[in-house]
Amino acid sequence: MNLPQPSRRHVLLAGAGGLAAVALPSTAHAFGAVEPDIDSTLQWQARSPRSPVNLVGKRPTMIVVHHTVSDNTSDVSRAQAHRHAHWVQDLHMDRNGWTDTGYHFLVSRGGWITEGRHRSLSTLRSGSDFVLGAHTSGQNGAGIGIANEGAYHDGAQPPRAQWEVLVTLCAYVCERYAIAPSRIYGHKDFGDTLCPGVLHDRLPQLRSEVAASMG
Repeated sequence: MNLPQPSRRHVLLAGAGGLAAVALPSTAHAFGAVEPDIDSTLQWQARSPRSPVNLVGKRPTMIVVHHTVSDNTSDVSRAQAHRHAHWVQDLHMDRNGWTDTGYHFLVSRGGWITEGRHRSLSTLRSGSDFVLGAHTSGQNGAGIGIANEGAYHDGAQPPRAQWEVLVTLCAYVCERYAIAPSRIYGHKDFGDTLCPGVLHDRLPQLRSEVAASMG
């Protein structure tokens, strides 16, 4: 059997495109997709949920891609990814009144992944259940919500590091939950919203690259 090849995880770009750092995948999964490094809620010191998060009781059947409409920062650090995770959680809990972050995972502009809603990472690794999120009306019991740091509704493009890691994360989620790459959607597929901006136009590319990453 051919062993899985190391995938792109992740290239951090500095300034106008200079190479800042390269981080290797943490774990190669048996079928081909790579488990990316994901900072848990404990690692970025998330607030505790207002109430216990609920499990859906089955696997998700799709991925829904979002953007967070935060600043398109040039800070590609891990610390910035953690600050962004706090910003999103505060917004969702304090302004929206939700129990916790609505998304399951967030991908920073520097290519760092943070766990959003508590228990999303442990259930992903188990591959048999997932946490009920709050990211897409009518689809929270069916889809994993992955949000990308930044605002992409006015023509801005995601940095290469962010795109590469989004591909890796989606491939891992698809493999753990047996989701076909064709079932990666954007938020606007299910509601009147601009989210995820230009990322929606690039969904065919995302599906194709995810399928290739899965081997």
